[in-house]
Amino acid sequence: MSEKFTPLTPALYRYLVEHASPRDPVLDALAEETARLGDVSVMQIAPEQGALMTLLVRALGVRSAIEVGTFTGYSAIAIARGLPADGRLIACDVSEEWTAIARAYFARAGVADRIDLRIGPAIETLRALPAGTVFDFGFVDADKIGYPVYYEEIVSRLRPDGLLLLDNVLWMGQVNDPRDQSENTRAIREVNDRAASDPRVETVMISVADGLTIIRKRTAAEG
Repeated sequence: MSEKFTPLTPALYRYLVEHASPRDPVLDALAEETARLGDVSVMQIAPEQGALMTLLVRALGVRSAIEVGTFTGYSAIAIARGLPADGRLIACDVSEEWTAIARAYFARAGVADRIDLRIGPAIETLRALPAGTVFDFGFVDADKIGYPVYYEEIVSRLRPDGLLLLDNVLWMGQVNDPRDQSENTRAIREVNDRAASDPRVETVMISVADGLTIIRKRTAAEG
């Protein structure tokens, strides 16, 4: 397999980000406020990732979405921006502190009525959903140990041709380092391997930010 990729420098990365549609001022303000939290701000998704998610949600005509890991709300707003007025996103997180910031920005962004924020362990939220709940779109960016379980719970509820996105799938390059046998790294490897071999879906892993896997649920016609 031939290698075809362009290594990113900081200058080239800035060029990439600048050559997208105009930035959302609410998201820019949220990014600035999140940065003031210190080291924990690394959990916020990259701006080009948010733009990609909004584009995918709009293009897919998503009406129902689920997010595991909301933090201060950047990804939730990116998803909600792509929803129609009657679309809904269930956003799962365990932190009242961080999601207090998210709630304020949901209102500033004008999408609060599209987001159902649920505080508590995401696995409990997912398993408490009514039978027959189906999603058009899912996004997972939470505790890495939980990724394999979140994957299974969401894929089983994803409609045919629906999408699930998994964040941090390159895990700062540690997924490819056999010396790293930490619990988080092993969980990321597990979900990466499972998605790549799951006959229910087709996947592509792309090098956006810390790696993003886009997963499509196959239709019945595909077998």
